Amino acid sequence: MRTGQFRMQKCAIEGVEAVEAETAHSFGRHTHDQFGIGVILRGAQKSASGRGPVEAGPGDMITVNPGEVHDGHPIGGEGRSWRMLYFDPSVIAQAVLDIGEGRPEDFVFSRPVMSDRSAARRLLPVYAAMTQMCETLAPETGFLQLVASLMDRKPASRFIPPSIGQAKALLDDDPAAVTTLADLAAASGLSRFQVVRAFSEATGMTPHAYLVQSRIRAVRRMIAKGTPLADAAFDGGFADQSHMTRAFVRAYGITPGAYALAHN
Repeated sequence: MRTGQFRMQKCAIEGVEAVEAETAHSFGRHTHDQFGIGVILRGAQKSASGRGPVEAGPGDMITVNPGEVHDGHPIGGEGRSWRMLYFDPSVIAQAVLDIGEGRPEDFVFSRPVMSDRSAARRLLPVYAAMTQMCETLAPETGFLQLVASLMDRKPASRFIPPSIGQAKALLDDDPAAVTTLADLAAASGLSRFQVVRAFSEATGMTPHAYLVQSRIRAVRRMIAKGTPLADAAFDGGFADQSHMTRAFVRAYGITPGAYALAHN
């Protein structure tokens, strides 16, 4: 399904999404609840991520972990193009379990950019196999080989103080709820100002920005399951459908309607 300069494709494996982009769109700070891995095909972009500021150019592999705050801006005036695969955490977890022969291991991408042309060359055939929708042997094989090649790379994790963890959990548990700064202060045992400062330092987002991202992730899951857009907006805690659409486009570059069509 095409929407402007973005193309979403169905994948042969459930829990995987494929996105092609050719765009000069700047993405504000946002998060995904999926693992993302892709290749820059043309142009270049700069971004801030939970793993530091980065720049990526043609042939570079780019990654994102679930819940990682990041943005993305083109370098120069010509925009950039990429192909990305997004994996539900359960898909990655099962792959890691298979690769470890039943031994569970934590897995995260340690670097937001990898200038490893051989890895990028391995990813593009996986992308092609995923989107052909004819059978699963090829995409599953390539995907497992790709994950196995990245499993030895460990990240530097961001520390979340227990007090902020309590505030974060309050927002995660019910993103649609009307939550006040006083509620977060009570949950964390901090003052309202301390919550704002410590939350931003720990997560890279203000509490409000984090809440909006939680709501976007929730409506994305609802839309993928076929929930009507107006219902998803209401159940997700947005004021109305247009409010949801603006937030969705800022985060993902496509409209909720286009996302819904890609999953029909």
